[in-house]
Amino acid sequence: MILSICFVYFGVLLFFSFLLFFSSLYFMISDYSLMIEYEILSFNSNVVYMSVLFDWMSLLFMSFVLYISSMVIFYSYEYMSGDMNINRFIMLVFMFVISMMFLIISPNLISILLGWDGLGLVSYCLVIYYQNVKSYNAGMITALSNRIGDVALLISIAWMLNYGSWNYIYYLDFMKTDFYMQLIGMLVVLAAMTKSAQIPFSSWLPAAMAAPTPVSSLVHSSTLVTAGVYLIIRFNFILDSWTMMFLLVISSMTMFMAGLGANYEFDLKKIIALSTLSQLGLMMSILALGDYMLAFFHLLTHALFKALLFMCAGCMIHNLGNHQDIRFMGSMINQMPLTCCFFNICNMALCGLPFLSGFYSKDLILEVMSMGYLNFFIYFIFYFSTGLTVCYSVRLSYYTLFGNYNFSAFHNMSDEGMIMLRGMSGLILLVVFGGSMLMWIAFPTPYYICLPNMMKMMVLLVIVLGIIFGYEFSKFMLNYQLKSFNFKYSSLFFSSMWNMPYLSTFGVNYYPIKLGNTYYKSFDHGWSEFFGSQNIYFNMKTSSTLLQILFNNNLKIYLSLLITWIALLYIFI
Repeated sequence: MILSICFVYFGVLLFFSFLLFFSSLYFMISDYSLMIEYEILSFNSNVVYMSVLFDWMSLLFMSFVLYISSMVIFYSYEYMSGDMNINRFIMLVFMFVISMMFLIISPNLISILLGWDGLGLVSYCLVIYYQNVKSYNAGMITALSNRIGDVALLISIAWMLNYGSWNYIYYLDFMKTDFYMQLIGMLVVLAAMTKSAQIPFSSWLPAAMAAPTPVSSLVHSSTLVTAGVYLIIRFNFILDSWTMMFLLVISSMTMFMAGLGANYEFDLKKIIALSTLSQLGLMMSILALGDYMLAFFHLLTHALFKALLFMCAGCMIHNLGNHQDIRFMGSMINQMPLTCCFFNICNMALCGLPFLSGFYSKDLILEVMSMGYLNFFIYFIFYFSTGLTVCYSVRLSYYTLFGNYNFSAFHNMSDEGMIMLRGMSGLILLVVFGGSMLMWIAFPTPYYICLPNMMKMMVLLVIVLGIIFGYEFSKFMLNYQLKSFNFKYSSLFFSSMWNMPYLSTFGVNYYPIKLGNTYYKSFDHGWSEFFGSQNIYFNMKTSSTLLQILFNNNLKIYLSLLITWIALLYIFI
């Protein structure tokens, strides 16, 4: 039964993936896009439409998402085989994919919100799938960080009441100078920053690694985190220069921070998560420079190699008895040659090694950025972050594949998981050839790059420097001091993503809770207890007792006052 459900979903998703891919080719060649409006409800001249937009971009992105999700579901059959509730898991993943489809094909803010909230809700269910305290905390920070983006979208829906409809696609070009439209653009940027985990919302992405590895492979590489980038690609025509500049600074800092953090991290999945964060920063920053085609190109190539990287990591974690610390690994190339081969190719694609898929997008982005007239700070951050990417990739390879074997002597490590390997093999060809294929398809006219030799070779120079530093800083053996040990104090700050996990949990919670405690002690159990509650009753009882004494003895008081009055008269007269 489980087998049939897994393979039914796999077959359906794979079929639709190919169908959408060839449709996108046809749409691209014909320069054709299709807008379908379906009438859901007509009530007394109020009509509710469901709009769907098919163009080459949405179809191509959908085909990639469906292909990766089909491979992940195939892979999950073996990876999650020990789970009693694998059916529920597959259904959740499928619901996730459906939400993503909604988001991709919507030209309407209301239906975008439907897909957007669907992603947030299902991702929460998937992050807390392994039910323990750590997962619950991770799920909560994921859900609450994304709620900020949901609120921004809701506000932008409210602002769009100023226009005739919520189909934003009609207004992008026509109303771009309008103040309200620029405001909507800012809100969309805020929403995208939360979903794509830019500073200061970055801490949820590494925390979400509490989810099962197939979820990390699908959700935190190609779908959920790229939803924000995709939204800005759609809205990029209305963003003004100040919003773009703000986004550029934030995204370049995210790229730098994530690259630096990954060099200090020891959890295998968190290293890959930080690498995803770094690449998201790269996509956002090239978007902020105004080139949405390059951002889309990098989004697709990155989805391929990052999904496979997570799958290889899951395979390693399985074989190591669920240990994720890279210090337990080493010499895995001898025990798991094929998985490690895939892992290495993905790492190289991530670094931007020539002629793998990552090279075509990453190299082009850096060269287009070099062609621009930006300041040295942005130029330096871009290249330094690329160097850091290579650095942590080499460090990861050293600790897992080439270094000394550090695990238990009794181990059972092998490439025996045939279903997992087949699922991974479905992606490896695309990781190698996907970049050049996409470049031939997506860019009808090539980019004209004209740079001096030194700047042209800068990318390769940075890659070589990254390899040297990555190896030097992580090499350790007898009579050889570990270089990174000299920087152990700086690691407290850099490894914790510039203290962001603390700031977005304690920083947000501590003072309101402390204020609540003060209010509770000083007001609820303090002054308000004195002036209200029991004390009101006590004061009223005392005063009414006093009045009762007066009323009971009113004749005596009257007579005594009379005697006092007569005595006073007698004395003074």
